Amino acid sequence: MPKQEKVERVAELTQRIQGSGALLLTEYRGLTVSEITELRRSLGEGGTKFQVVKNTLMRRAVNDAGLAELESLLEGPSAVAFVDGDPVAAAKSVVDAAKKYPTLVLKGGFMDGKMLSADDAKALAALESREVMLSKIAGLMKSEMSKAAALFAGAQSKFLSLLEAYKEKVPGEPAPADAAESSAADSAPETAESSEEPQAEADEDGGAGSGSADSAAPGDEAPSDTVETSEAEASSGNEEE
Repeated sequence: MPKQEKVERVAELTQRIQGSGALLLTEYRGLTVSEITELRRSLGEGGTKFQVVKNTLMRRAVNDAGLAELESLLEGPSAVAFVDGDPVAAAKSVVDAAKKYPTLVLKGGFMDGKMLSADDAKALAALESREVMLSKIAGLMKSEMSKAAALFAGAQSKFLSLLEAYKEKVPGEPAPADAAESSAADSAPETAESSEEPQAEADEDGGAGSGSADSAAPGDEAPSDTVETSEAEASSGNEEE
């Protein structure tokens, strides 16, 4: 392979390593072309690209990507699963293919900044897929929300019961209409008494005035009688003379 072509190939592998969520390294010794093609197709359905690589180029690529620890896995005929989707589903597919094709060996991998041994990669395949885990998480969240809703409803019901009990114990205040009637009834006698007092005073003043008038009338007549008597006495005196 020309040098320039090798450089381009290493750059391509490096970019693919950096863009993958996980790597699964296998040895495909003994697999036929048709079997590799079938494995590539089954992995591709889950967003994983299965690719046969040259160890020399792959070693340079892992070093350029900062994953030099993966060099120890690059022995024998190597093929790499570049995982873009669910790594659990990809590991399951590789393990299932290894059961079908015993010559396919899962050597290890890399995920979440950590190197995976062969046992680690097989344990990854034993985990539940992302879809199953998300479904369980959703079920747990739904259950917790139902519990929270039931707890809230119970607390609300208890609060309302306590409120009703409190209302029964506390004496009720008079309604606004009753209070107005009671106020009017209380103020009515006071109004009547206050209206009678001026009337009584007027009667007393009137009586005093009439008494004064009656007493003044004879007094006015008295001077008239006195004048007439004096005149009569004067005329009789003249007659005697």
